[in-house]
Amino acid sequence: MTDLAEKTYLDALNPEQRRAVEHGVGADGTIGSPLLVIAGAGSGKTNTLAHRVAHLIVAGADPRRILLMTFSRRAAAEMAGRVERIARRVMGDKASVMTDALSWAGTFHGIGARLLREYAERIGLEPAFTIHDREDSADLMNLVRHDLGLSRTESRFPTKGTCLAIYSRCVNAETAIDAVLGQSFPWCAGWAAELKQLFAAYVEAKQKQNVLDYDDLLLYWAQMMTDAGLAEEIGGRFDHVMVDEYQDTNRLQSSVLLALKPDGRGLTVVGDDAQSIYSFRAATVRNILDFPDHFTPQAEIVTLDRNYRSTQPILSAANGVISLAKERFTKNLWTERASERRPQLVVINDEADQARYIVEQVLANREEGTLLKHQAVLFRTSSHSGPLEVELTRRNIPFVKFGGLKFLDAAHVKDMLALLRLVENPRDRVAGFRILHLLPGVGPASAQRVLDQMAEAADPIAALARLPSPPRAGTDWRSFVEAVENLRYSEWPVDIERARLWYEPHLDRIHEDSEVRRADLVQLEQIAGSYPSRERFLTELTLDPPDATSDQAGVPLLDEDYLILSTIHSAKGQEWKSVYVLNVVDGCMPSDLGAGTSAELEEERRLLYVAMTRAKDDLHLMVPQRFFVHGQAARGDRHMYASRTRFIPERLLPAFERTSWPRAAPAQPKAASQGPTIDIRARMRGMWR
Repeated sequence: MTDLAEKTYLDALNPEQRRAVEHGVGADGTIGSPLLVIAGAGSGKTNTLAHRVAHLIVAGADPRRILLMTFSRRAAAEMAGRVERIARRVMGDKASVMTDALSWAGTFHGIGARLLREYAERIGLEPAFTIHDREDSADLMNLVRHDLGLSRTESRFPTKGTCLAIYSRCVNAETAIDAVLGQSFPWCAGWAAELKQLFAAYVEAKQKQNVLDYDDLLLYWAQMMTDAGLAEEIGGRFDHVMVDEYQDTNRLQSSVLLALKPDGRGLTVVGDDAQSIYSFRAATVRNILDFPDHFTPQAEIVTLDRNYRSTQPILSAANGVISLAKERFTKNLWTERASERRPQLVVINDEADQARYIVEQVLANREEGTLLKHQAVLFRTSSHSGPLEVELTRRNIPFVKFGGLKFLDAAHVKDMLALLRLVENPRDRVAGFRILHLLPGVGPASAQRVLDQMAEAADPIAALARLPSPPRAGTDWRSFVEAVENLRYSEWPVDIERARLWYEPHLDRIHEDSEVRRADLVQLEQIAGSYPSRERFLTELTLDPPDATSDQAGVPLLDEDYLILSTIHSAKGQEWKSVYVLNVVDGCMPSDLGAGTSAELEEERRLLYVAMTRAKDDLHLMVPQRFFVHGQAARGDRHMYASRTRFIPERLLPAFERTSWPRAAPAQPKAASQGPTIDIRARMRGMWR
């Protein structure tokens, strides 16, 4: 144990950060009371949490008994790296050994998958289960939906994606289906009985095929923790449990956490209620608001309100917006970054002028030395950026729009993974269907027969090898069977090279751009080499996939610099020198669909707050007087006349600088009022008569 009297490695922390880091950490090895860290935007949250983990290790805590949960595996890896750098200042080379032992760092879902494999036989699971991603889950839901005859109802039954969303919301929000339908899917309320039947059959299908979906990783973990003996055993494995971004957790995750540490000792959660914006994923702000009251005495609360990102005028305006929230932890962000420039409230005529204004400002900033990639345009909904994208393209300004094609959503990547999943778990029906449909001459009926016979056999792969070739499959059938048999016994990671070599002829046959897609398969092979086994590769790739494929649209390959376009949801955790927020008007912010209840309205307010606090030096809130609404209400697509968002009432206006653009619009000559001399449309119709 290192002498805690020499803690110079904590000197760079401000007093509140240091208080959070040192809470409950003593030289006698005691485990402290529960702690809630309210970390405002730009307040050094990640740095504080990393210092707390390092401080525990320096104080003698066993890193193997520290559970650290973040919202991405990448974030967990970055956190571990920071912890090592901090600990190294005190412990030298010994720090690497200690932080390498910090093996329980990952996402909720990743930790859940690991525990379920360890305890599988004690809870009735087969340890070799495979994990479906969202698309696979939707495909299985669709198979079950079809088998039950729900795809042939007189009135349209909800689609597979909607069915999965309802199921997922019920699980993650721990809410009955009737309440979920009433709150979030009212157009499906008439199908409650059929949906219950569908979900029961879906669960049965998963169990027969020995697969878990994404939600099961939390659900099974939570169910496991309802057994007092198992809960005590699993909770007892960890002296310290720390959770980042706690405002983004759902009720199921909260249930797991409170079951791990029911008395709260050794439990630390970090987050910001003002940045809780993911209710559409079943996250609830109640988790962080109610956290202190779960324990007696209440959890200690430390507030980090010093901001290291934005100027004070930007923070003052953001503080004003969030101060009107109905319920929150009191927090006013402050900074030493003084500035005379207040955030701009820019009134413009319509979305076309909005696009032109932003382009002019972005180019002017670039001339003054601000790179395009240090500027961002944020919006409530992806469709809002359409006019701007047209203007940027017209002006030849490169841009990237957050939210392109995900790596695992690409058809060719899913094909490869399906083959590996089928070998890993031959009862995985979704994987089997996908692979069999690749073979020429194998249709749905043939695939169904093959999978039925495999399911009935004690050894499904041996049964596959004995089956006669479907009449029109030709030599491709024998090649497929041999590939499955070889992969069954080959060593990792040789498996994935063999899988690629089998798949490439099908890639060339199916896709015209096979060369581009082949690069993704090579990338997949490289990724696979870093995993110790096929099972670990399939599990972790499903839980934390790479961002995008090599042919993702929108990424400018020939430009080193490009403007950032992003939804506010995707922008959380990011920062830029200059930020422009589109359509800061009622109808867009809050959106027509986001103002139904008080809770929804409060989340819309938090969205604006998150958008504003992304800006470091320069913030423009755009207020068009007229904008286009796409399919938000029963009236369908329409133009609306707008008013400034209700989240910036009259009393907050002194925090902003109000401008209008263009300041003097040039008079436009009126077009001559006359009908067309040639009816081109009629001619076009007549060509095909």
